[in-house]
Amino acid sequence: MIQAIQLILALSFLVLIHELGHFTFAKIFHVRVEKFYLFFNPWISLVRFKKFDNKWHVKFLAKNDDEEWSKHPENTEWGIGWLPFGGYCAIAGMVDETHSTDDLTTEPQEWEFRSKPAWQRMLIILGGILVNFIGALIIFTLLLWHWGQDTLPLRNIDTGLYYSQIMLDEGFQQQDKILTVNGEEPEVLSDAVQAIIIEGKRDVVVLRGTDTIALTMSEDLGERYLAQQNEFAKAEREKHRADKNYRKRNFVLVAEWIPFVVDSVLPDNAAYFAGIDKGDSIVAINGVATPCNIMLTEELQRHPCDSVTVDFVRNGELQTTRAFIGDQCMLGIVPKIDFKIEHTDYNFWQSIPAGIQYGWNILAMYVKQFRLVFTKEGAQSLGGFGAIGSMFPAFWSWYAFWHMTAFLSVILAFMNFLPIPALDGGYILFLLVEMITRRKPSDKFLEKANEVGFWILIALLILANGNDILKIFF
Repeated sequence: MIQAIQLILALSFLVLIHELGHFTFAKIFHVRVEKFYLFFNPWISLVRFKKFDNKWHVKFLAKNDDEEWSKHPENTEWGIGWLPFGGYCAIAGMVDETHSTDDLTTEPQEWEFRSKPAWQRMLIILGGILVNFIGALIIFTLLLWHWGQDTLPLRNIDTGLYYSQIMLDEGFQQQDKILTVNGEEPEVLSDAVQAIIIEGKRDVVVLRGTDTIALTMSEDLGERYLAQQNEFAKAEREKHRADKNYRKRNFVLVAEWIPFVVDSVLPDNAAYFAGIDKGDSIVAINGVATPCNIMLTEELQRHPCDSVTVDFVRNGELQTTRAFIGDQCMLGIVPKIDFKIEHTDYNFWQSIPAGIQYGWNILAMYVKQFRLVFTKEGAQSLGGFGAIGSMFPAFWSWYAFWHMTAFLSVILAFMNFLPIPALDGGYILFLLVEMITRRKPSDKFLEKANEVGFWILIALLILANGNDILKIFF
């Protein structure tokens, strides 16, 4: 429920500022905005209000057609629809989802979109994209100003890294330390993963003990990673369907190698009753070596609602105990993490360039990984509202909420820039052609192009949300 609330609030906020971008530029160039709605309102609206005769008029659960209100087209009608998907800004004289060519039978008027020069129409269309991207930069800036930034530099992970099987197949060994990728030293672990998986960089140098080893990644590593991730997620869903108490795991490609030294024991949990104490080093579960935290978690997951043998070292002496881990497959202990996490505080002026750089890096990462969408594995990984909602935490955190909202704002700006008719990018493409050829596409052509674009978007929505539905049953 908390995830769903965060998703609805975030998307509502992003749609609102996106449409305000169009609205603002339309008003700057004296173009009428007939309607401004959050959510869609076929037939009726939850609430609608409009100012005329020097006062505001409000209606609740009202039909959309109103002769009295239509007598004042110079004023914008504001409202909230009942269908919670997106929203719209109906701009006079523009062929879009709110107007067809049948609505534009009169001669162009000076207050209509179609009568404005191409550069003004371009800015009106770009308004939504610009506000979404600039809004994301502002949010990132404020987050850095208020909370600062914690980073774990790759060089500070002195125990090395944990690698999944797909990375072991590429020649990595457990606890290898990544030094460079294509000759560049990654600052943090996510930089290394992005370079290898998303950007497809192939030359990796690692430190193995005291030896420097050069590795060459496979060309199809990104696609194989997505395929294995999809298979792993499917297997986890099947386990959860068989046992509703089973806690689904996330696929781990590369992570910090954290030896499981107990930092604290949660009261009234498995480790507490088994006599495990702070400072103990857990080394095996049921005789299977678990030298790092991920291996420990994986082994515990194999024994739901069961007792397990826990081998641990206390004061240099190997000891054994038994613990009942329950349906959550957890011992109830917190590992000790000795990595030096670096915290950076920003004053207001320092946070501005840092926030801009942070947002720009996220955009660059998303653009680079977009290539994977056009692979079979990438198409299967597409997710709809369910997948987006799962990206929010299951608890309320203002930092997490605003960070994810800003992230989605960057994605929304990029997706709207794609040259697909019915999206802002489609209008931009036609305007660029007009500015180059000095020939304006006909309204009928724009209407047909929007219809094609609309069905493309519907197909993408069906694919993305269909993947979410299939994951529920398969």
